[in-house]
Amino acid sequence: MIRNYFKTAWRNILNNKFYSAINIIGLTVGLTIGLLILLWVNDELSFDRFNTKADHIYEVSSQLGTGSSKQIWNNAPAPLVNYALREVPGVQNAARIVTDRDYVVFRYKDKVFEIGKNGNFFVDPSIFKMFDFKLIEGSIDHPFPNIQSIIITERTAKKYFGDAEAIGKVIRADNKDNYTVAGVMADFPENSTIKADIFFSMEIRRNQYYGNGTFKTMDQDWDNYYAVTFLQLQPDVSPQAVMDKLTQINFVHQSGPDISKSKFLAQPLTQVHLYTPDGTPTAMQTVKVFFIVAVLILLIACINYVNLSTARAMLRSKEVSVRKIIGVERKQLFAQFFIETLLFFSIALMLTFILIELLMPIYNSISGKEMHFDFLNADVWKLICITTIATLLASSVYPALLLSSFKPINALKGKMSLGVGNTTFRKVLVVCQFIFSVGLIIGTLIISGQLKYMREKNLGYDKSYVLNFNMRGMQPNFEGIRAHLINQPGILDIASSNDNIASANNTTSDDDWTGKQPNTSFLIHPINIDKYYLSFFKLKMAEGAGFTGIASDSTHFILNETAVRESGIKDPVGKSFTVNFIKGTIIGVIKDFHFASLKQRIEPAVFIYHRSCNKMLVRTTGKEAPKAIGALQASWEKYNPGFPFDYKFMDEYYDRMYKSDTRSGTLFSIFTAIAIMISCLGLFGLTTYTAQVKVKEIGIRKVLGAGIADIVTMLSKDFLKLIAISLVIAFPVAWYMMNRWLQDYTYRISIQWWVFVLAGAATILVAFITISFRAVKAALMNPVKSLRSE
Repeated sequence: MIRNYFKTAWRNILNNKFYSAINIIGLTVGLTIGLLILLWVNDELSFDRFNTKADHIYEVSSQLGTGSSKQIWNNAPAPLVNYALREVPGVQNAARIVTDRDYVVFRYKDKVFEIGKNGNFFVDPSIFKMFDFKLIEGSIDHPFPNIQSIIITERTAKKYFGDAEAIGKVIRADNKDNYTVAGVMADFPENSTIKADIFFSMEIRRNQYYGNGTFKTMDQDWDNYYAVTFLQLQPDVSPQAVMDKLTQINFVHQSGPDISKSKFLAQPLTQVHLYTPDGTPTAMQTVKVFFIVAVLILLIACINYVNLSTARAMLRSKEVSVRKIIGVERKQLFAQFFIETLLFFSIALMLTFILIELLMPIYNSISGKEMHFDFLNADVWKLICITTIATLLASSVYPALLLSSFKPINALKGKMSLGVGNTTFRKVLVVCQFIFSVGLIIGTLIISGQLKYMREKNLGYDKSYVLNFNMRGMQPNFEGIRAHLINQPGILDIASSNDNIASANNTTSDDDWTGKQPNTSFLIHPINIDKYYLSFFKLKMAEGAGFTGIASDSTHFILNETAVRESGIKDPVGKSFTVNFIKGTIIGVIKDFHFASLKQRIEPAVFIYHRSCNKMLVRTTGKEAPKAIGALQASWEKYNPGFPFDYKFMDEYYDRMYKSDTRSGTLFSIFTAIAIMISCLGLFGLTTYTAQVKVKEIGIRKVLGAGIADIVTMLSKDFLKLIAISLVIAFPVAWYMMNRWLQDYTYRISIQWWVFVLAGAATILVAFITISFRAVKAALMNPVKSLRSE
């Protein structure tokens, strides 16, 4: 019986090639894009879940300040780990990760290597017991036999030593320090938030405290928040209780009135990738949006199948009736049509697998991931099965019930009618389909507008053709080098700073001024600059003056407008100000500019004069940039022999801040175009069916004098009415959803009325072209052929 069902279904597919092709193409495209999106969603949700202890590991974040001055950092003071293990019940293990900023190049024999893309870090040995980072060679109990030991990844070992044994090999860092490879770990999974090329022992970082500074040892340095800290808690322990205890410990060891306003936050490891430390679902919002898009595309594909199946039900009424008369039961008819849908899906699914395999490299390139469509992966098949079964049920149950419910006598007499309910149902499906499509178009326009706004917004400074690099050996001779380079072709200006203007990350609460309220916390970004910096970036002064390079500038400060406003300093120029234990005078106020992502508000900043900072900034021209880079490299090689000249243009930093948003916008646009294509494919099929059903009516109308325009109007007006209804419903829903999406951006566009007009006009135009293509063909048919049988 089952075999007969499949034979009948296959015969029906071959006998109706046009409609079968539309159904298979729609299902294939829908399943392909739906599965690709769901693979992306699954990858995002899987971050760090490969760790068997993931549910009990928390990253410690620090909340400092209050009110408008409040900030949350995903770092903590280095001593916190020791006190957590010693004094806080329920803390089972702990580990710190600190970025290594000391080394630039590594050498093995005559080979020179730059820092890998994942970077190098100081870590506690406990990291290998907390996380599932597999050590292929080496000891988990003693990963660092001594302070000069390092752990490297497989990829790094292959890069440095080829196929040779890595253990025991010695590499030289920056021509001064030797390190012996004590272990090789498996490459980090792509869905790990922690990645590295080389792990150094935390003891190296500990030895960088010389005992004669402000903080004599690393275990006494409570004022600097630089260690990414993870705690593994016992299963029955409250993370909040642990954080409260750590906050109290911090009160005891850290001085100053501001400390009473600070506290520690615990973020589950499984949420680190998608949520901010305070629990705001920033990236999670994008995951939810993409999941909704995947569901919508699959629903659009299902609606196509359901619409065509139910629309063509009348053409199969006599077949069903004959089957019923010869004794076929309704459940057998249901099985027949269900299996027919299953056969469609089987064909579509095979084509889907082929398409996914072909598209995966392109998809990875656009999304910035390294996903693999592994047929042997249980998670992949789980995703395929859930998607396929849900889509199959959604698109098969109603058509099967409808096609098996005919009354045979009425069908054989030619009095078969599917009823008003079925027609209404199909109209509702068409409206739903275009609600989804219109919503996606509006979303695409708004996302593109926001991305364009971020790219083109006036940031308050000129970043065009600016490159920068760390000077190293050039720094002591900055003025002389600047005087030489400023006259080279392609170099327009040179300045120096300790921070990147696109991402000033340093923050301090060690500040004071006359009139500051006691026991108040004020966080401010200290930015070290030279006398050329303000004019280099064409920053504008609100009042006062900039640095001139005189000796007294070392105790002069320039504040931005936000710092003046939030501190409450009246008439700031000439007032005293203290930052990082340096007492000085405010000589100017600079107009606010964006020195961070547009997702953040402009925060208080203070500019501090340094005669020569470690980062050189060079403005060049578009045409002569190669000449400028050549001159810079010549100077670099003179002062930094053996070190690679590594520079970056400011636009690269800026683009990196919004890379994730740009990729999401690109994917969203592609998915929207595909959703519209699938919708129009279904509309084309329905128009073709309508023209087929009304072929005699069209012939009669033509004989009576109707023109092509009249026929096209007759066939398209009902569909266009449904699309108009979908616009009315889609507009407010899309406005609400996109308005919520824009809330993630502190600086954002407003949703304009023309977005809805453009989306509506585009939808109607595309739909009308789709309908007209088939309607015109029907209108051009010879009426004699359609009326011959009457």
